[in-house]
Amino acid sequence: MTYMVTLVLYNPDLLEEVAAAWRQAGVQRATVLFSMGVGQIHQKTGLRDDIPLIPSLEDFYEMPQTLGRTIFAVVNSEDLLPKIVEATRQIVGDLEKPKTGILFVTPVIRTYGLDKKTDP
Repeated sequence: MTYMVTLVLYNPDLLEEVAAAWRQAGVQRATVLFSMGVGQIHQKTGLRDDIPLIPSLEDFYEMPQTLGRTIFAVVNSEDLLPKIVEATRQIVGDLEKPKTGILFVTPVIRTYGLDKKTDP
């Protein structure tokens, strides 16, 4: 069976460590997105209203630092799941504690484009 493992990572500084730990656990490919929780929207810590009409790259520099990261990977082996969970806990700590992250696994019924072959 195929599964999608998703981690909403609270601390973006841990991204590289988590990615390396997932790779070591057997994850071959993963995707990372910037993400923001509703709490940040209410506190306005993730949204910026001070960016000028025509912004420069420097204006956006601070924004990614305030956002969390969502990492997801599709894996074809249920045996990898406990390894990924444990690798994540080793980096972020007890996921039951605040300000660590949320990890969940969902079954995937069908995938398209996942196993692309490259030309020799």
